Amino acid sequence: MREAPHSRVVTTKVIPMHQAFPVCELEDLAALRIQGADAVRFLQGQLSNDVQRLSAERSLIAGYHNPQGRVIALLRLVHLGEGDVLAILPREILTPVAQRLAKFVLRSKVRISEECAAWTVNGWLGWDAPVAAPPLGEQRRVADSLLVCVSEQPARYLEIRPRTAPPPARPAAMPALRAQWRLLDVRAGLPQVYAPTSEQFVAQMLNLDVIGAIAFDKGCYTGQEVIARAHYRGRVKRRLQRFCSLGPLDLAPGDGGTLPDGRSFKVVEAARLEDGRCEFLAVAPLPGAERESAGAEAASPLDAQALPLPYPLPD
Repeated sequence: MREAPHSRVVTTKVIPMHQAFPVCELEDLAALRIQGADAVRFLQGQLSNDVQRLSAERSLIAGYHNPQGRVIALLRLVHLGEGDVLAILPREILTPVAQRLAKFVLRSKVRISEECAAWTVNGWLGWDAPVAAPPLGEQRRVADSLLVCVSEQPARYLEIRPRTAPPPARPAAMPALRAQWRLLDVRAGLPQVYAPTSEQFVAQMLNLDVIGAIAFDKGCYTGQEVIARAHYRGRVKRRLQRFCSLGPLDLAPGDGGTLPDGRSFKVVEAARLEDGRCEFLAVAPLPGAERESAGAEAASPLDAQALPLPYPLPD
């Protein structure tokens, strides 16, 4: 496989949860702030989830799509206050997403600002805050931080706080590698969109309908017609699936190849294991789906095995 800009040659293992709860710095994530009297209404017309459900207790994942229904970015939305929303996404696509959203503000009372320097994003593996842990998708305020539960097995939380604020009081915690957090995302079947994969996949190809990032009962938004047609009129033949190489391998988002059974794939997220193998999420035809022509230039099949996702895919 080619060496891509996102290649991460870092061996990864999951820290046992009986140890001190690790904290992972997620410096590759950044914050986009949407403020104003029309902030929620504006986002409601741009994103795939029902932004009206966002509240001081509820966080949301939402897709931002082009008119063809392809995912430009995935946003983790948190509620800061009335008409004040923070969106967490990869730093590398922050500016393009901000600029694209700004084109549609028009006369709306909305201000969009990149706030990389204003907010810090960390990952918590386990919970030891002085308040009850939020359930999946919910958020809690602890001191100046917002804590959002992003997965339950194992329990993981995003901690989002102003850079000028001290971190919440916690017992001494060991640091975790960013690659460890990435591996847990892979095992949770949680996609992410980076520069090489932006506008490459229709929403359902990334399982956004399965992980609760699409509201099919809301009004119109960019890309809605394509996404709704795929939902109501036919089975999606290509979906996000989980795999592991059988030998040492480095993969990065945007890398492509062929599986042993002839199915083509494109990598969405990947993490290298301690023994050099690579565990990854990739969009590929579902088993039994009609094969696509690989072309004469196709590389040799990748020696990999399919692994289960923690959630079922639609029939």
